[in-house]
Amino acid sequence: FLYKGFSKGDISPFVVEGEHVGLIKSDVLKQLVKYPEVFCIRDCEQTKQGLVELNPAFRDYNERTEQMEKVLRMLRSEGLFPALHGWRDENFEVKSEHKALLKMERAATPLFGVRKYGVDINGYVRHPTQGLCIWLQQRSNTKETWPGKWDNMVGGGLSVGYGIKETAIKEAAEEASIPSNLVKNLVSAGCVSFYFESQQGLFPNTEYVFDLELPLDFVPHNADGEVQAFELLPAKECIERLFTTDFKTTSAPVVIDFLIRHGHITADDEINFTQIVELLHVPLQSLYTYKARLEKSQKQEQLTFQSEDRNCNCNCSKLVENGHNKSA
Repeated sequence: FLYKGFSKGDISPFVVEGEHVGLIKSDVLKQLVKYPEVFCIRDCEQTKQGLVELNPAFRDYNERTEQMEKVLRMLRSEGLFPALHGWRDENFEVKSEHKALLKMERAATPLFGVRKYGVDINGYVRHPTQGLCIWLQQRSNTKETWPGKWDNMVGGGLSVGYGIKETAIKEAAEEASIPSNLVKNLVSAGCVSFYFESQQGLFPNTEYVFDLELPLDFVPHNADGEVQAFELLPAKECIERLFTTDFKTTSAPVVIDFLIRHGHITADDEINFTQIVELLHVPLQSLYTYKARLEKSQKQEQLTFQSEDRNCNCNCSKLVENGHNKSA
């Protein structure tokens, strides 16, 4: 969880309708140059790396979506980016705060550094002899991403057309066959936000977290073919599993957060406790500052112009709107 690209000055803002919505690395930028009718790539005083803007001539959500998809399908056909090998025909919305600007194929979002949102459910039991135990799933070996890795009991991306709680309930049924009489006990536990980089791209992720206490006799089973096994682990063994290469990296923050909230990772036991907590709540909005910097620059320019205007020694009172001298 490091800002590798940022430290190298390797990332340019991705702007849609004047809003900074993404982060683009240089290897992706080199390919987008081939589509000047879709992307305006230019230097910018506010960013050393310049910026990439979706053509502002595109009028609305649907046109922006259509033009973006054409490029993504071309890039997919060229086989240049590993991320696009996992094409899902599932769309995530690209938003500025609460305004949806377009939708984008889920597999492509890491290439554009678009903020992604998902839901995770921590399924747990209070065992009479082993204490707090946590259910984990093992992802199917046929999954395009993180095949065979251990993962949280239930998790899924927030796709277009689905709400947060709605997604949690849907994923609970599909991934773990959790019945309605149990899923009604879901408890919202806030969010976890983190930033991760890999060969797939950039992952500025926010996960909406739910806790679900389950009966001792409940055993999850998969219904959609995306999970090959479940295992119930005591908290201590779960911690050990988390920090192996067998665990999905981008799911670890949710489980760590759960273990912190339930007192199984504490400041007394972990020397880097404060740093860990901060990394579970990265202020991702601080990565998307182009618009704020532009507005600040424009304001400074306006103040400078007004200051110079006040200090002007010319006899401006003799000028009228058309630029002719009154005495003429």
